[in-house]
Amino acid sequence: MNSEERKKSLRARYFYGIIFFITNLTAWFIRDYGHTIFPPLYYKKACGIRGRDCFQTLGVLRTGQIFFFLMFLTTFSTRKLYEACNKWHSGWWALKLSLFVASMVVSFFIPPGFIQIYGEVARIGAGIFLLLQLVSVIEFIRWWNKYWAPDEQIKQSICSIALFTSTVFYIASMCGIVSMYYFYAPRASCSLNIFFITWTAVLHIVMMAMSLHSKVNRGLLSSGIMAAYVVFLCWSAIRSEPADEKCNIQRPENGHRDWSTILGFLIAIGAIVMATFSTGIDSKSFQFRKDEVKLEDDICYNYGFFHIIFSLGAMYFAMLFISWNFENSATKWSIDVGWASTWVKIINEWFAASIYMWKLIAPVVKQPQESVQQINDTNSP
Repeated sequence: MNSEERKKSLRARYFYGIIFFITNLTAWFIRDYGHTIFPPLYYKKACGIRGRDCFQTLGVLRTGQIFFFLMFLTTFSTRKLYEACNKWHSGWWALKLSLFVASMVVSFFIPPGFIQIYGEVARIGAGIFLLLQLVSVIEFIRWWNKYWAPDEQIKQSICSIALFTSTVFYIASMCGIVSMYYFYAPRASCSLNIFFITWTAVLHIVMMAMSLHSKVNRGLLSSGIMAAYVVFLCWSAIRSEPADEKCNIQRPENGHRDWSTILGFLIAIGAIVMATFSTGIDSKSFQFRKDEVKLEDDICYNYGFFHIIFSLGAMYFAMLFISWNFENSATKWSIDVGWASTWVKIINEWFAASIYMWKLIAPVVKQPQESVQQINDTNSP
């Protein structure tokens, strides 16, 4: 019985991932095409004249944000597979799909003032989501490095693979830095991009030096993965700069949307959906006690954490679709474009590097304090 319930619980994650994907595609469709596809179909008291408060920016904030929060409220206390809340989480799909559609429709009857308030809350929720995602990524890198760390019990072949992998990541990150200088800082007037890229290169060197320091001795694998990650964040930030900027030789001058723009848009949505999903199932990284023993009838993962991550992820997606700006509507087939988006990603990059470096030096900083405490305990009567 428990085995069957466990399988249902694990399968349910993918259904929620599909619902999350559909939610964000709907938000994009409402933003770009809602005002042309549904011109007469709106509630004027909530949507205003010509539906301006239900399409484009505010339309994104109205789309599908309620469902995952309702799922969080109804499942966060679940601990055992035999509880009723577990059956609700893993089954009753017809009823939940009806709830999903109803929550989406009801949101278009809410006055715009409440949607504006929700937008401010969504900014905070999106920031929390970014922070949790960073912790999840760094914990994954730490686990990967620990699994492949060279010691007496690890085979030589595993060590060779780890060395090869770290070399690949370092080469990729250095190529990324050189490419960014070429594509996004072609002239001296691109001073902001030069600063972003140069500071990323500095972080790259500092993380490598700290990992190889004799007191830290974490090897090159974790710092190589992290270096590639911060280079990716820097690239993503510069790509988010407004279309009228001249420091991007890859951007079409007439703003024409070709197949590469559309493909990049779809890849971005898919990547963020996968990132949300992976963070949602990674509740272990956020447990204070890592050594808790799971019983046979315990749930496989934390349902409440899973749904609140999806709820925060929906807020993050909403901010990407409106470029963190409630006043200016984004252009069609665009995601996360604007100076607000650029600075959010740059700060996210710096914060990620800071957290990683603190995790490197934290054991070294704490070790003298623990030694002093042990001496005091020994000398105490």
